[in-house]
Amino acid sequence: MPLRMIFSGDVNFLGLTDPGVPFKHFEQAFKAADVVFCNLECCLYDPPGGGADDDEAFNAPAAAGGDALKRAGVDVVGIANNVNFGADSIKGSIARLDELGIQHTGAGADAEAACKPVILERGGTRIGFLQRTSVYWPEGHEAGAKAAGVAVVRGLTEFLPPPLHSTRKGVPPGNRPGVPPVIVTRADPQSLRVLKNDLAALRKQADIVVASFHWGVFGEVLEYMVDIAHAAIDSGADIVIGHGPHHYTMPIEFYKGKPIYYGLGAFSFQTGHGGDYHGDWVGMLAQATFTGRDVEEAGFRLVRQKRSMEIIPCALKDEAAALDELRAQCMALGTQLKLQGDEVIVRPA
Repeated sequence: MPLRMIFSGDVNFLGLTDPGVPFKHFEQAFKAADVVFCNLECCLYDPPGGGADDDEAFNAPAAAGGDALKRAGVDVVGIANNVNFGADSIKGSIARLDELGIQHTGAGADAEAACKPVILERGGTRIGFLQRTSVYWPEGHEAGAKAAGVAVVRGLTEFLPPPLHSTRKGVPPGNRPGVPPVIVTRADPQSLRVLKNDLAALRKQADIVVASFHWGVFGEVLEYMVDIAHAAIDSGADIVIGHGPHHYTMPIEFYKGKPIYYGLGAFSFQTGHGGDYHGDWVGMLAQATFTGRDVEEAGFRLVRQKRSMEIIPCALKDEAAALDELRAQCMALGTQLKLQGDEVIVRPA
């Protein structure tokens, strides 16, 4: 029996008052799916006194935010990201999710809890979820042996000397003063080893394994993201779902027949750090249908959000520019897009 999963981009409920508004156009689709996974880009926590607990946490209304997720039929959330910050915020948000019966992975009261996967069962099929973040604050954020925080997989940045000969038209040779270095990234070997071991262990417990990662900067697929995604599939993941850059939908790659969504962008995201309005974006709502471990069909549809926080499914005819850019990025990774009404099916070229 085929099993259908839906994956949303970043969900941030800062400023939410009416839990019925954000997902009202998607409740039917969510409840018809076997599993719905979201990246929760906020904490469901009300700090004492009503103020911000700290500058880095996105503390959204616990009542309204939780009710919005529950009402929509969200089953699992990833909470390994840069705004799940602060022991009280993380523990309070987890308590609210537990109260609602919404499963979570990626943060916890200590490292063991933060790294713990979620396993759901649907019709005799066990689905495992694991999330890690490469984007987090350098102090007081990574979960420790006795410290609340997020589960991480580190990325490394290297600055290499520019080539001495000119490699592109208009770019001077590297012996010219002022020519910038070459910037490359790679996954930290130790973090990658831990991730691979955790995924291999989850593989033994689950029939389908979903690996989710919070990573990236702007809209570029960086080398370390490819390292992590490929290692995840090599270690047993059946699909990789990426999150991070809110304003960008990123391309899809097939590796060993398994889909990698490098970035779904935003799904419900209006308020950023410092109260900045984050409304001008197009996001991606992904779906995948499994028969056994095999992905029978994968695709997505595009979404936007009104100032009222109502998420709107997009008509593809109105998003030609975004779709053309995404098509070109996917083609560069060997993936083709096929339109079916306002949905897009992705396949290896």
